[in-house]
Amino acid sequence: MFWVLLLFLAWAFAGTACARLCLAAVRTDASDAAGVPDVPDAQAVAGRDLTLYEAAFLSGGPARVADVALVSMARERRLLLAHTGWATVVDPRGRDEIEQSVIGAIRPGGQSRIAPVRRRAADAEAVRRLADGLVHAGLAVREGSDTVASAVRQVRAAALAVAVLGSTALLLPGDTGTPRPLVGAWFALPLILTLSSLAIARFEVHPYSPWASPAGQRLLRALTGKPAGDERSFLTSVAVRGIRAIGEPELRAAFTHRDQPLRE
Repeated sequence: MFWVLLLFLAWAFAGTACARLCLAAVRTDASDAAGVPDVPDAQAVAGRDLTLYEAAFLSGGPARVADVALVSMARERRLLLAHTGWATVVDPRGRDEIEQSVIGAIRPGGQSRIAPVRRRAADAEAVRRLADGLVHAGLAVREGSDTVASAVRQVRAAALAVAVLGSTALLLPGDTGTPRPLVGAWFALPLILTLSSLAIARFEVHPYSPWASPAGQRLLRALTGKPAGDERSFLTSVAVRGIRAIGEPELRAAFTHRDQPLRE
């Protein structure tokens, strides 16, 4: 009857994850119904416009902020991004703290691989200050907080765990004392619970973001509804959608390039 212990674990994983998702969704609905974030300066930010960096952080986190700065500097020819994955500084004077962080991430010599530049720029103090400001304004969620996005990830992990435990129970050697189809049916119940919870979350509370609060998501939706066509609109698309919004093949290749392994 070892499969019963595995079934107990499956229900524990599924029940805990789904309960966490329900609580996170309820908190999100309550915050969304309030209309404004529960912070001292809520009235000041209720009708504000997001900057490119703020939109980038709320959409994709610190890495997206670094991407927007790199693309902006490259479009103005102040930074060269080669399709081979190298960044070269043309103008060493950054126009803001984020750009200064990018230039500093390239380090002396004025040239570096793009991947480490993105990582170092995303970890810069300027990006952390940007994140703290958004959290204080109620537009971003604090790192490590219990959000719908993190709860959804836990439910997905629980669904995978249930599938693994169920497969293990079905593959146990010897006679389990219970028909294997019945064992599979028992494990199908927690699996159905997790999958149905994911489906409901997708329908009811999507989009769920690991970075933006409900107030931040409302501002992002308003931002994406604005007319496109100019340079700022292009950078806004990059901020919201990431590097897949870049239409220039060589510039997109600079971000997606991967070193080929050495051949002997």
